[in-house]
Amino acid sequence: MNLTAVPEAATEPAVSQPALPARARPPLAQRLAHGLAFDRVGAVYVWLGIIVLFSLWAPETFPNLATAKQILNSNAITALGALAITIPLTARVFDLSFAGVMTLTGVAVAHLIAKDGVPVVPAIAIALGIGLGVGVINAVVVVVMRIDSFIGTLATGSLIAALITMVTNEVPITDAKLAGAFAKIGQTSVDGVTLGVVYCAVVAVAIWYLLEHTATGRRLYATGFNPEAARLAGVRIDRLRFASLVASGGLAGATGIVLASTLGSGSPSAGTPYLLPAFAAAFLGATQLKHGRFNAGGTIIAVLLLGTGVTGLGLANAPQWAGDMFVGVVLIAALALTGLQRRNSAR
Repeated sequence: MNLTAVPEAATEPAVSQPALPARARPPLAQRLAHGLAFDRVGAVYVWLGIIVLFSLWAPETFPNLATAKQILNSNAITALGALAITIPLTARVFDLSFAGVMTLTGVAVAHLIAKDGVPVVPAIAIALGIGLGVGVINAVVVVVMRIDSFIGTLATGSLIAALITMVTNEVPITDAKLAGAFAKIGQTSVDGVTLGVVYCAVVAVAIWYLLEHTATGRRLYATGFNPEAARLAGVRIDRLRFASLVASGGLAGATGIVLASTLGSGSPSAGTPYLLPAFAAAFLGATQLKHGRFNAGGTIIAVLLLGTGVTGLGLANAPQWAGDMFVGVVLIAALALTGLQRRNSAR
């Protein structure tokens, strides 16, 4: 007997297990239909409708390339302000002081250059430091002192307004020194499009990458949606909220410098008109692309929609109050849609 014989079954070649089928990717038409669904990009369809409306209402002035460039240039500052507050809003923190920060840094850089004779680059650096400093103060008030962000940043904004009035006595800071190299920061244009539009595009891409492709962005979203669950999962929500307010202050400060360069002066009320449009754009943007999540792409879409509406009303010789009413109606609708989408996402 051959004791070393191997059973016949063992000598047969092993049969490999069939691999699990790969998850089929939806067809291109289905992906496009999902991406272009009204609940994802409804503002784009509304924006196109507004373009058609004003093209019929003001056919001689609205439907041309010059108007498109005007919309981009006149709304670059609004977009930068909206992107600045998008970061803390992602973590469910309000920054109502950003418009005051814009004014403060604009006045500071103009005063440093025109009154104190500080060179442009150091003056910009100091003004940026002021913006970051206000962001740190907001973070201490909200995160360390546990004061509601809405109330805390509103109080900070009031203190900033008082400081601006004390320094400027409500008189804009103007000087020939502001017309040189400093003016080029905001007034330089390429084929009719100012550098402010370029700054806006760069910031939007940076915030998009932060929120969509980094762990920090995912933690910011987790903090905004369910802070207690995020805390239990090990997310340092206080640190993220602190950093988001500092980032908002710094970006608002940079926006104020660009605004002062565009105006050629340090106006004591330059940032105030951007408060409501920026929040309207941020909240309307949260209803686009990400279903209740604040995001850079949706914010830019919202800015274009609002800017097109306001510009169209101006070219159509509508009453002066029509622009403010349009922004207010859009903000109310955006708040309602954002709340609805958040509740649906939570369920």
